[in-house]
Amino acid sequence: MSHAAVKSPLAARAGSPLKGRLRVPGDKSISHRALIFGALAVGETRISGLLEGEDVLNTGRAMQSLGASIERIGDGAWRVHGVGVGGFRQPQGVLDFGNSATGCRLVMGAVAGCPITATFDGDASLRKRPMQRILDPVTLMGARASEMAKGGRLPVTVEGARDPIPIVYRTPVPSAQIKSAVLLAALAAPGETIVIESEASRDHTEKLLLHFGADVTVAAAGTHGRRIALKGEPELNAAPVVVPADPSSAAFPMVAALLVPGSDIVLTDVMTNPLRTGLITTLREMGADVETLNLRSDVGEEMADFRVRASALKGVDVPAERAPSMIDEYPILAVAAAFADGTTRMRGLKELRVKESDRLAAVADGLKANGVVAEIEGDDLIVHGQGRAQGGGVVMTHMDHRIAMAFLMMGLASAKPVGIDDASFIATSFPSFVPMMRRLGADVG
Repeated sequence: MSHAAVKSPLAARAGSPLKGRLRVPGDKSISHRALIFGALAVGETRISGLLEGEDVLNTGRAMQSLGASIERIGDGAWRVHGVGVGGFRQPQGVLDFGNSATGCRLVMGAVAGCPITATFDGDASLRKRPMQRILDPVTLMGARASEMAKGGRLPVTVEGARDPIPIVYRTPVPSAQIKSAVLLAALAAPGETIVIESEASRDHTEKLLLHFGADVTVAAAGTHGRRIALKGEPELNAAPVVVPADPSSAAFPMVAALLVPGSDIVLTDVMTNPLRTGLITTLREMGADVETLNLRSDVGEEMADFRVRASALKGVDVPAERAPSMIDEYPILAVAAAFADGTTRMRGLKELRVKESDRLAAVADGLKANGVVAEIEGDDLIVHGQGRAQGGGVVMTHMDHRIAMAFLMMGLASAKPVGIDDASFIATSFPSFVPMMRRLGADVG
């Protein structure tokens, strides 16, 4: 497997204010998709700003196993020669996605539309995550899982459809991964496939489909939902992709700068897709000084620079309908809530139970280990902030990179250092995290 075999404990402690200018790595969601669409296109796709973390690199290796030619030509710069829609070849070995559910689920969808058989696997954490939610719709399209672990878990062997069938599919939960898997499978199906979601999830797949030349339309469906229609069997044309900085990664230095007294930082090139900015909306409601600078766009995605200054925060009520736009940011939001004045209630966090870990339980346990009063009621996380945090605890990360980074940020503003049991999984999404934070002045080590 792709993860470190030996645990790597780490701790963070309070020190000087955070100062400086920082560009966090490229967006993980777009990086995965850029490699997949490049592999499905005809011709050469050049990608700049690709996140070179383990999760994305595993997706790249899977594309190579499926017949695409992929070459690194510089820092974050990659070249992909695609095989065309339906052109994946039979892989010689298991497709190992390490810790990445995004890569695994999206590629599972892409393979489901091809007349090949592939076995999908990952590390111990990924083997716990549900895959039936992908297998259900692609089975309707003509694919089938010939082998799988109990409960629809990895390892899973998928036999792709020889004659894919277009479908109309309503996603059971707001999930860009489910939606994207169906759309990727639908590329090889004749006719029109329609995906309906009751709450809009991140729309990077739709934007990249348009960018690569597919015929896809998006319309409103209900109060918060969307209806995505894709005409199958297009010829995707190679197209350059510029990957903006990942807002989920930017969240960690952003919150740290809000919490550490005297801090003043600028985060550059951060994607501002409205389906990904729930955290910034929430932090501003809490009183955060987050200023938007230099708003611009590239490849259909808006981006901006953010100036972030230390702020006194207050507790707020975070509505459940905001969850899809910030689902990966709840661990670091919970840390911010611990330093706020008053109670913060984060509603509707059922999806956190099936992330890299049971993030809902892991966050609550981590807060309690550091003297913060927190509780779970149903699918809600409630944090009773007192304007400060005691710290002094060691947090169990459960092989979850976002738990690890969130609680290291807590340590930068706590009365006592905060430790984590294992920092090795940070490399899945933010391999330069520790040195970047140190350059801002953080005491992490």
